[in-house]
This record gives sequence, C-alpha cells and structure tokens, in this order.
Amino acid sequence: MPQPSDQTMKPATAAKKLGILLSAAPAEFQEGEVSRSELNALLTDPPEWLAELKRNGPHPRPVVAARLGVSIAGLARGGLDADLTTEEIKQMLVEMPAWLVTERATQAAVRDENARVKFERAAKAEARAKRERSAR
Repeated sequence: MPQPSDQTMKPATAAKKLGILLSAAPAEFQEGEVSRSELNALLTDPPEWLAELKRNGPHPRPVVAARLGVSIAGLARGGLDADLTTEEIKQMLVEMPAWLVTERATQAAVRDENARVKFERAAKAEARAKRERSAR
C-alpha cells in the first residue's frame, strides 16, 4: 500500500501558522504550497529569512498585539492598522501613547477576570467532587 501524500496548505495559511506576513516572505514561499512536513521543518529549524522576519518584522497584527500587550480589537480602537516592525513596536512601548495605556489596562482587567472565573469554576468543581465522594 503506498504511503499517503503529505497534506499541503496555501502559503497564506502557512504564514499565519508561522506568525509572519505573507507579503514579507520570499517569492518562492508565496507562490508554492507548503506541506505539513515542510512547515514542521520551518518551525524547528527556521532558515535565515524566517528568523529575520520573526526577529525584525514587519509583523502581522496578532504578533503586534501580543508584543504590545493588547488585543487585536484594541489595536483597531487605537487606530493602528499597519503592520509594524520590531523597532516600531519598541518605540511605541517607549512612547506609550494614551490609547496604548488604556488598552493595556483593559487587557490586564480581562486577564484578571478570566483568572477569577477559572478559580471559581475550579472551586465549584472541587466542592461538587467532594459532595459526590461523601455521598458514596
């Protein structure tokens, strides 16, 4: 029985999984399909062009948002729709515009609320398990 062929994906999908902008990748990456094994190889042993893109950008919005400590929606509320380089992100963190301070505070509040809810759910589950054990 022949080996199944390796599943392939479009370059845009591969770029998204790699956390890079497709438009910043080399032409041969943009034009061809990427197999799962090729993607895994890029992740485990990135070529210089990929390492350079990840290091210096330009970065896609999810990466920019993560590095700034805000949500993607927070970027939009702040009027930031361009892809930024690492240097531009660092500069923004130094300058700390008012919208960034607000969005970082909002993101911190969301994280705190998620942690509180997770703790409450765990406590309720533990109490339920304790009741079930004692009912036996």
